[in-house]
Amino acid sequence: MRKLLLLGLYFLSTAAHAQPAQSLYKNSKAPTEARVQDLLGRMTVEEKVGQLSTVLGWEMYQKQGTRVGTSAAYRKAVDERHIGGLWATLRADPWTRKTLTTGLNPTQAVQATNALQKYAVEHTRLGIPLFLAEECPHGHMAIGTTVFPTAIGQGSTWNPALLQRMAAAIATEVRVQGGHIGYGPVLDLAREPRWSRVEETYGEDPVLTSQLGVAVVQGMQGPSLKSGRNVISTLKHFAAYGVPEGGHNGGSISTGVRELYQSFLPPVHAAVKAGVQSIMTSYNSIDGVPCSASEFLLTDVLRRQWGFQGFTVSDLGSISGIMTSHHVAATPAEAAAQAINAGLDDDLSGYGYDKALLDAINQKLVSTETLNQAVGRVLRLKFDMGLFENPYVDVRQAARQVNNPAHVQLARQVAQESLVLLKNEQNLLPLSKSLQRIAVIGPNADNLYNQLGDYTAPQPESNIVTVLEGIRSKVPAATQVTYVKGCAIRDTATADIAAAVAAARQAQVAVMVLGGSSARDFKTEYQSTGAATVATGPQALSDMESGEGYDRATLELLGKQQELLEAVVATGTPVVVVLIKGRPLNLNWLAAHVPAVLDAWYPGQEGGNAVADVLFGDYNPAGRLPISVPRHVGQLPVYYNAPRPTRQNYVEMAAKPLYSFGYGLSYSQFAYSDLRATTTESNGAVSVAVRFTVRNTSARAGDEVAQLYLRDEVSSVVTPGQQLRKFQRFNLKAGEQKEVQFTLTAEDLMLLNQRLEWAVEPGAFTVMVGAASDDIRLQTQFNVTKAITVSTTAQQR
Repeated sequence: MRKLLLLGLYFLSTAAHAQPAQSLYKNSKAPTEARVQDLLGRMTVEEKVGQLSTVLGWEMYQKQGTRVGTSAAYRKAVDERHIGGLWATLRADPWTRKTLTTGLNPTQAVQATNALQKYAVEHTRLGIPLFLAEECPHGHMAIGTTVFPTAIGQGSTWNPALLQRMAAAIATEVRVQGGHIGYGPVLDLAREPRWSRVEETYGEDPVLTSQLGVAVVQGMQGPSLKSGRNVISTLKHFAAYGVPEGGHNGGSISTGVRELYQSFLPPVHAAVKAGVQSIMTSYNSIDGVPCSASEFLLTDVLRRQWGFQGFTVSDLGSISGIMTSHHVAATPAEAAAQAINAGLDDDLSGYGYDKALLDAINQKLVSTETLNQAVGRVLRLKFDMGLFENPYVDVRQAARQVNNPAHVQLARQVAQESLVLLKNEQNLLPLSKSLQRIAVIGPNADNLYNQLGDYTAPQPESNIVTVLEGIRSKVPAATQVTYVKGCAIRDTATADIAAAVAAARQAQVAVMVLGGSSARDFKTEYQSTGAATVATGPQALSDMESGEGYDRATLELLGKQQELLEAVVATGTPVVVVLIKGRPLNLNWLAAHVPAVLDAWYPGQEGGNAVADVLFGDYNPAGRLPISVPRHVGQLPVYYNAPRPTRQNYVEMAAKPLYSFGYGLSYSQFAYSDLRATTTESNGAVSVAVRFTVRNTSARAGDEVAQLYLRDEVSSVVTPGQQLRKFQRFNLKAGEQKEVQFTLTAEDLMLLNQRLEWAVEPGAFTVMVGAASDDIRLQTQFNVTKAITVSTTAQQR
């Protein structure tokens, strides 16, 4: 009431003193809320609905030679539909049909975004600037930008501070080209490796995902959205999108309320507490309710329970999907009404609301209050970002800032820290730079786009360093480096295994680069959502076996890769395998027969340099798996923190994964000692100080990732046998030791009890510290003597 009274007094005083020519919403000194309400009061229903439409952007500019301006389609959309934003204006890929030639370089991008903004500001009745949203999962998805490792590689760094720096660099590259919103991070838990979008996630664990997600949100949004270097972060996908039944992208999810709150919602909640300003809904349904029409998720959880102040946006076409995919609405108007009434503000596509929402309003399915609320949330951030005062960007900045040397070096560092050494038998690695003959073999050894991952724009070849190029740069010019592709990822028609075998026999070591690919090509067909359509039939197969839309039934190496691998290993030449891929694959044979294995995921534009740095010892690897690697799809799900009881072995194999969450080797060795846990309870609070020592026992400096897991020994509801609670990555010189300190609080100890209350229950807890979830070096117990109620219901936390 006090807020409304002050707002009313401000309106009265402003009306008495303001210049008649200036509308209140154009007054930069006025409070944001006053500006929002003034502008809403001036808008027609059609203009309000238009503000909730974020339409496909790459069709909205016109390029003629070196000049870029607005297209007729854009001017029509602004004039007739009053659109409020564009999505992926600068995106280039086979789906958009934008190439290095037909797309925009960074300087042209600024010309385009400024022209689009100028038309919206100067040729509309109210002059409302556009929101320009861009895809940013591992770099701005535009030509000439810096391409970082995909998120599953980012997750392997276990380094929040590094990812915050990376996100800040991505935000700068978006903002200087005229963008305002960056889509990312993806905070889905990937507990189903057959799912096509594993590469976009930080893995299977809520704590790791939460900390990395918060770092990325803070890096993107920075201290001020008016900085000229920061953008609004749109986190994806709300909610529980990464565990679809059967691995089918967008498939239904069956999960209980307790698991939803304890596993799938915490990363999003952490991002909300960190100030994220935009959240995207997901395609899936949960327990029969589409997420884009879920009042429980979009209003009860986000707004009432968590106090989210930003705006929500649909995934592309997901409002229409309420009718066409889920069949819980009979008409587009009903689908639009379900979405906006549930709390979904913005329509990514432009055809989920638009005419359908107008029809819903005319049919009295949507109230004026609901419409104003959604529009107000979008306008509020346009004011907060300063777009009404500064809608344009400096054309000179883009060329200086995008893919600059500092960002390229950062991409190399993220790639270095993401590399996971899975095996190093008899210390085959690092390789000597004095080797005279090296064979480099495999479909991913010299393929630019296979190492970049999905959501990557075409890039100049000079910006990308492949593994072959990285290896050649490490050894003297006299070293014979022989490259043989050997086979493709999927296609079996062009294999030349004999040439690969011949090269391996002549070499002192064979480096094989195998795995998968998310590289889209211009032969691929796409759905309206942008997901790829899996091709069948006799035509030549693309390499793509991962990336949105490419769900798997198995996790085997495809094509003739396994045959190529076995043939090269049979030569007797020492073999190092580098894996470039977007999801865990079946590595059983490889783990048993290959002496050295390095997992690079999709390492980005500097991936070749980073891999070579590790292969030749210029960088000591310390990446850790953010997702478990199964032995077989029959084990799925195989995530480490499953509820008890402990899984039993199968007749055919162990229940344990091949490589467990948190696993990763180093060229150094580390010893753990002196674990202590000291509990303090007072005034309804609990704190546990955990200390232990880590010592580098080797002759080489290196990073260690210390991990703390917790187990509640006896609880009123079923809990995991272990759950990551704390972690820290740090460097130790040879012989150096460090005391690691973690503090556990009620948030770390609590559970959601049978009354759906967040509570810490009295009893024994086991602290486990070590180098991986299955490599626990020390453990001890502590006791909590008094019950603590953290919140009376799950909804109040």
